[in-house]
Amino acid sequence: MQLRHLRYFVTLARVRHFARAASECGVSQPTLSAGLVALEQECGHRLIERERRFIGLTAQGAAMLPWAEQILGAMHMMASAVASAPVQGEFTLAAIPAALPLVGQLAEALLEQNPGLALSVRSATSREIEHALAALEIDAGLTYLDHEPPAHTLAVPLAAEQYLFLARRGAGFDDRAAIGWAQAVAQPLCLLHTGMQYRRILDERLAARGLVAAPRATADSHVALFAMVRSGGFCAIVPDGYAQLLSGLDWACFVPFDEPEVARRIGLVVMDRDPMAPLSRAALTAARGLVIE
Repeated sequence: MQLRHLRYFVTLARVRHFARAASECGVSQPTLSAGLVALEQECGHRLIERERRFIGLTAQGAAMLPWAEQILGAMHMMASAVASAPVQGEFTLAAIPAALPLVGQLAEALLEQNPGLALSVRSATSREIEHALAALEIDAGLTYLDHEPPAHTLAVPLAAEQYLFLARRGAGFDDRAAIGWAQAVAQPLCLLHTGMQYRRILDERLAARGLVAAPRATADSHVALFAMVRSGGFCAIVPDGYAQLLSGLDWACFVPFDEPEVARRIGLVVMDRDPMAPLSRAALTAARGLVIE
């Protein structure tokens, strides 16, 4: 069984499009298709449902996918271990949107300690991070540690998150020292969608107060929320980490809540494996040396 054929299979399962999978693998589409056929012949089962386009995986393909992901991930970890003196290569970090303000300080510490690394950062949901860690697709994640924590991981707490109300200056909140939850929910809100863990936690905390958020707009990115708030037609409830990133902007008005919530811990997570991948160990070392306000 050739590793490149497994890579074609895993990539196609992820992107669900033959041409995009071929492009990502750096081969032509006929080469990708021929490799997939060879893999099916070697396995003795049809793995992919297709007509002129990708339809999905067969039952056999779905059963094979997690094993193929782990084989490729283990090969990546083995290659990293071989080249780990010193640690070098690409380090892949996935972060939930609420944790993105922490990326700068973690990146600085990680790259200062390991100058041979090149950092690749992507935004992901907490569930995507858990899957990517288990499949060895990423080296580490930044996510919530107390709410739906990923399984079989080691964690380093980095920050404690609080909610802030965000409005455009001039919208009537500039001189407010605090805002009540009921008043905040009554505003024309834009929020992350319910597929994001931040939103699920927020909805739980609102429900405990007998409140329900009914946003006029949703997104999967805080940047999109900020753009909508800046337009003047929306308000938002955001993590306090973004207040530091946006401090000094003339349009942003952050208001604390009059009844603060219990802070939520955000931190770095890596898979708890023995042996541990050198890149994961480097991330733990860097994170443990950080003190983030």
